[in-house]
Amino acid sequence: MQTAYCGIDRSGCPAFRAWRDDDDQLRERTAAEWSRLYQADIKPEQVSCRGCRSPEPPRFSHCEVCAVRACASDKGWENCAPCPDYPCNDLSFIHKFAPEAQKALDRLRASS
Repeated sequence: MQTAYCGIDRSGCPAFRAWRDDDDQLRERTAAEWSRLYQADIKPEQVSCRGCRSPEPPRFSHCEVCAVRACASDKGWENCAPCPDYPCNDLSFIHKFAPEAQKALDRLRASS
C-alpha cells in the first residue's frame, strides 16, 4: 500500500485505478461524481493518476496545486503523520471528505 501525503490509500483511489487499469468508464464515472461532490468541472481526462508521491506524471489535476502535497514533499516526508503541526487546516479540510485518510495517518503517528 502506498499512502498519499494526506493519508489516502492510493490503491483505493479511483484516479489511480483508472490510470493503472486504463479504464475510461471509471474515469467518466469518477469525473461525474467528483464534479458533483466538489462542485467543480472535472473532465474524465483529468482522472488519471500514478499517485501524488510519484515523481512522474500523470497526477490528478488537483495534486499539482495541493498545499498538503507541496508541504510534505518540501519537508521530505512520506506523509503528514510525523509533522509537528499535524493536523493542519489544509489536512483537516481533506479529511472532512476522506475520514479514512485521517485514520490512516493517526495509525501511522501512533506507531512511530
